[in-house]
Amino acid sequence: MARRRVVITGLGVLSPNGNSAPAFWRACLAGQSGIAPITKFDTKDFDVHFGGEIKGFDPAAHMEDKVAKRLDPVSQYGMATAAEAIHDSGIDFAKCDRDRCGVIIGSGIGGLLEIEQQHRRLFERGPGRVSPFFIPKHMMNATPGQISIRWGLRGPNFSCASACASSNHAMGMALRTIQYEEADVVLTGGAEAALTPSGLAGFCSLRALSTRNDAPSAASRPFDKGRDGFVLSEGACTLVFEELEHARRRDAKIYCEVVGYAATGDAFHITAPDENGEGGALGMSLCLKDAGRRPEEVTYINAHGTSTPLNDAIETKAIKHALGEHARRVPVNSTKSMIGHLLGGTGSLELAICALSIRDQKLHPTINYTTPDPDCDLDYVPNQAREAAVDLTLSNSLGFGGHNATVACARLKA
Repeated sequence: MARRRVVITGLGVLSPNGNSAPAFWRACLAGQSGIAPITKFDTKDFDVHFGGEIKGFDPAAHMEDKVAKRLDPVSQYGMATAAEAIHDSGIDFAKCDRDRCGVIIGSGIGGLLEIEQQHRRLFERGPGRVSPFFIPKHMMNATPGQISIRWGLRGPNFSCASACASSNHAMGMALRTIQYEEADVVLTGGAEAALTPSGLAGFCSLRALSTRNDAPSAASRPFDKGRDGFVLSEGACTLVFEELEHARRRDAKIYCEVVGYAATGDAFHITAPDENGEGGALGMSLCLKDAGRRPEEVTYINAHGTSTPLNDAIETKAIKHALGEHARRVPVNSTKSMIGHLLGGTGSLELAICALSIRDQKLHPTINYTTPDPDCDLDYVPNQAREAAVDLTLSNSLGFGGHNATVACARLKA
């Protein structure tokens, strides 16, 4: 059976440097960082005082107040970006078979703020005062469930949780769901709202975060020799994946085609990547095989690029394994240099970047790149955006647990 073709027809974004897809793209092309001191809670007792907060977000602008009160921020973000993506796509679900429209959203942690608040209430006020909305607010699948309810979408509906690879796995499942005729349209992507006291404390204890408290906007510096950890962030992105002929029948605008996906496991360590980069390399190679494309056809890679000493060097090694000599001719950038690490939500914003790069034939810079690292010796698009012939892209996500997922996009051809 021939697999059906899948395209991206809508984007919605909430990021530390932009509260819509156009604002996010403009900020990224300008090399504008969204990293700043944390304002949502007092960080004086923490080793790290900054992060990638969503700024100026008003849930009431995106949903009824009674709905917002029953959602953790992770679901509020997901609902807001879904609304933007649907509007951007121009799709009218009243004219679609809603049984063939689904929602698949990734999140690494889910409703962490709700867990913190109800845990405090339990021990301060007793079990009888725990909110009846506690479970439906914090559960991992709340976001796709709420999106499904809001727009009456009765197709496949679930969440994916694989740490930093969550949204790539979700988008890969969305691709497969449409390719194999289980749906015609899937709202997919990721959402995360783990920039909370316990989230920050946990990553501080892991010693995974940058501690550049005196220069937050310069803290995320992927592939730079002076990198010292990632920056914890929050946000969401929803993309409308649609079967090609379904999109053409309604004369939808098309950003690009989603042409491949693969997932692998390192089987190495719960928080450290495989030191040889073999798992990530295999993921890229299998993704290209799935797409029916050759390594030398790749024109751009959006790297996982976390700004940690281990990840960046090992991902560089993985890219070389997967692409061979062609790796030195391919531009590789890291969106995290400007927005930090949204954990399970990040891959969705990075695939949106791939779609926008294909549409506009431009690449955003990897900012804060000042000192080359001998172990990171590829073209990282340092500090300045550039025009480029972007035809076939790979977007990598590499998560705690050894989860690797790569998604490939390409310019739509007949």
